[in-house]
Amino acid sequence: MIEIQKSEEFEYWFYQLNNKEQAQVSSRLERIHSQEHFGDVKNLEEGLYELRWKNGWRVYFVVKNKYIIKLLIGGHKNEQKKDIKKARILIKKRSVY
Repeated sequence: MIEIQKSEEFEYWFYQLNNKEQAQVSSRLERIHSQEHFGDVKNLEEGLYELRWKNGWRVYFVVKNKYIIKLLIGGHKNEQKKDIKKARILIKKRSVY
């Protein structure tokens, strides 16, 4: 099993979603937790990864060790560059590793 830790920034994004959207994100996170199945994920280098959905959602995370990931921030594809920059700042600022 993979432990999933959530940043305040991720939580803020998540609670802005409606109930159906929250359920979709939660379902994906549950598959990661229980089955270690990430689905569509992209390595953005320097320890940053991106979970991708076909509807454009993005969730940026780091792998703390083999069994722990830290969700940094969520967003949408049209704000991808800005969100990646924020995620990299969070990595440096908080030493999330």
